[in-house]
Amino acid sequence: MRKISYLIFLFFIILPFQNLKSEIIIMSACDDKEDQFLKNEYILNLNELMMTRNYVYKEKTYQKYRITDLSVKKSNSYVRNIYEEDGKIFTHKHGYPQFYTQIFFEKGKQEIFLKTVLNDEEGISKISTCKKVEKFKEES
Repeated sequence: MRKISYLIFLFFIILPFQNLKSEIIIMSACDDKEDQFLKNEYILNLNELMMTRNYVYKEKTYQKYRITDLSVKKSNSYVRNIYEEDGKIFTHKHGYPQFYTQIFFEKGKQEIFLKTVLNDEEGISKISTCKKVEKFKEES
């Protein structure tokens, strides 16, 4: 019993001093084929497996979407869960099992892609190229 309590005590002493590492990738100044933005950035937190996209439409793009949807905001952000597979970072599937889309990034590259799957037929298109990519490694 004494050995077990010693091991538990040792566990709680050593645990807080272990290095916890996280990696954050910020992709900013991203262009788009169809829309124009004042701000368009993707923040990939690989430790928490979260992607945050922050964007602000230019006035012309905002008005284009505002005509058909009154809920459109000029600036917005959204969060998606992500996972890593074969050197790529994917958002979780959005849609139905027979038809879904995913945004994906290749580590170390500036391009952002959209993967579309319809009845097991896969299509990949480049949706954006980011002018600035920053990587941060944090230790605590």
